[in-house]
Formats: sequence, structure tokens, C-alpha cells
Amino acid sequence: MTKENRISKIKDILINNNTYFILLLMFIISSFLSDTFLTSMNLRNIALQQSGPILVAIGMLFVVLTGGIDLSVGSIMAVGASVAAILIRDGMNFIPAILIAMCVGMMFGIFTGFMVAYGKFQGFVASLATMTIARGTAFVFTNGTPIKLADGTLNNIVKKEFMFPIIIIAAIIVIIFALVQKFTGWGRIVIAIGSNSTAVQLAGIRTKHYLLSVYAISGILSALAGVFIAARASTGSATVGMGQELDAIAACVIGGASLAGGKGFVVKTVAGAFVLALIGNIMNLMAVPSYPQDIIKGFIIIAAVLLQIVTNKSEKTV
Repeated sequence: MTKENRISKIKDILINNNTYFILLLMFIISSFLSDTFLTSMNLRNIALQQSGPILVAIGMLFVVLTGGIDLSVGSIMAVGASVAAILIRDGMNFIPAILIAMCVGMMFGIFTGFMVAYGKFQGFVASLATMTIARGTAFVFTNGTPIKLADGTLNNIVKKEFMFPIIIIAAIIVIIFALVQKFTGWGRIVIAIGSNSTAVQLAGIRTKHYLLSVYAISGILSALAGVFIAARASTGSATVGMGQELDAIAACVIGGASLAGGKGFVVKTVAGAFVLALIGNIMNLMAVPSYPQDIIKGFIIIAAVLLQIVTNKSEKTV
């Protein structure tokens, strides 16, 4: 192998795995900035905190792959948390309560998907409407009051004695959707719709069904994420998920997804979500006040996205 070929190969590796290098760089920097970063308790807390946001980011990714956007994910998280908390408070076992909350989330997702696929709404507009409706629904359900849950109910899914089920569930979902995206016709068609929906339609494929399905999946995963947040706090609240849609979009972009559709990967999106998690975690460990955190986080996200843009341009010229 010539020197030029070796350089080209190394360049390809760096370009194709830039998200992982960003995550590794953040991990190394965080390790030097705080002595408590690498403790088992802190790493476990990061995993617990990200179990919900990762699911939201995965749901967002499949919508983004079709060239759409889903601004309703944070509000659907609130609905999921509220529905599960109300049912459990009223005596229902937490497992069927979670399943019902996921079904409610799916219905909101289908509502958005129907407007996009059959009503020809822009995803931004349709999900903006759903975002408002879902958040209002959560406040109506809870009457604006947080619902405190008894110990031994929903919080069982975050307990150490049960091996932190939310981490296990999130890992299983990541694996399932990574395999679905790579090895199933559904995953390939979703990507194709974002790349060239006209060509997909001319091939005789009913794109409307696929558009409906990605929004439904986003709704299901968002509601489950809301349940995870409620479990950690032992409280269901209509304020759950505020601003989560922006973090989910950022995770997708940092993970290399194109907002124009047709490009993105589940595992890289998860890595993007962890980049955001490390940014927040290290600033908390360093006792950075919350308001400056937002400013610093914003500039770090810009830097990460610029790196993606630069490496994507390099990829086209390789």
C-alpha cells in the first residue's frame, strides 16, 4: 500500500467516524476537567439520565430521515409521563400503565403523521400543532399539578436491585432500531424517501404509510421517554420534556444526520446524544451556573456541527 493510499484510508476512517471521535474527545476532556467524572456513580447517572433522551433522538432520527421534523416530542413526553402517573396513582400496575402511555403517544404521532402524509402539511407545521395540543392535554390531565407516585411503583424501573431496567430497555431499543435500519426493507425505504421521494413513489411504493409509521414510532418512543423521566423523579408532570425536541434534533445533527433527509444512523445519533450529555454533566461537575451553561453548550454544539459540515465536504472530495 502506497503512502497516498494509507493517508486516504486514514482520512476515510476519520470522516466516517467523526461522531465517535467527537464523543471520545469530550470523554477525554471531561476526565481531565473533573476527578469525579470517571466514578461509577457519575457514569451510571449519565446512563440513567440519557435513557429517555436517547429514545427521543432515535424517534426524531427516523422522522428526519424522511426529510421531516417532529417538534412535538417534548410535549408527547409530558403526556406519556402524565398518563402513566395518573393510572398508577389510581391503582393500575405500572407495566400496563406504561403500555397505555405508549399507545397514547402513538396516537399523537399518528395524528401528526396523518397531517403530513395525507394532509400534505409540512412536518414543522403539523408537529408544531401537535406540540401545542399535547402539552395542553398533559396540563388538562394533571390539572397543572405534579402527580407524586408511591415508592415501589413506577420507580422500580430505575432501581439498582432490579439492575436499572430503563438502561437495559434503552439498550435493547437502540439495538433493535439499529438492526431495523440496516437490515430491513422498511429502514431502507425510509432513507430512500428522504433522498428522493418522487423516485420511491414512481417505484410503486406507498410513501404515505412509511411517513405515518415514522411519526407513530416517534410518538411511542417519546411517551416511553417521558415515563422514564417520571420514574426517575417518582412524579408525573405536564412540564416534562420542555425543550427536548431541540436536544433531539441536535443529537441527530451531531450524529451526522442531514435535516434534508436521506442520511443518518441510529448508533451515531446515540453517540450524538451522549455528546450533549457529557457537555451538561461536566459543566454540572464544575459547578457552572445554569444560565452560562446554555451559552457554552450552544457554542460547543455549533463547533461539533461545523466539524460535521467540514468532514462531510471532505467526504465528497475524497
